[in-house]
Amino acid sequence: MKWYFMADAEQELKEAKAYYEREKRGLGKQFLLEVRKAIRRILKFPKAGSLLTNDVRRCRTNKFPYGIVYMLEDNESTIIIVAVMHLHREPGYWKDRL
Repeated sequence: MKWYFMADAEQELKEAKAYYEREKRGLGKQFLLEVRKAIRRILKFPKAGSLLTNDVRRCRTNKFPYGIVYMLEDNESTIIIVAVMHLHREPGYWKDRL
């Protein structure tokens, strides 16, 4: 299965990683590892994420208050990561990206 980040989602990931790294050395790396684990779960079980809209799902990260917002495309052979969303801020801000 193929997957990729939308440009805005990739930027969110970089900013969140940098924020956590500023808070405590090594925490940004831990955050990135948890995001990668969430992406592996998505790849293994693409329909397991919570439905946010008819075709958009969210997989929560462990240890950090973030969710990976994603869509399935091309007959479910491609995953598009729409947002790396902080769960306690502005829900739904990513909808303009669709």
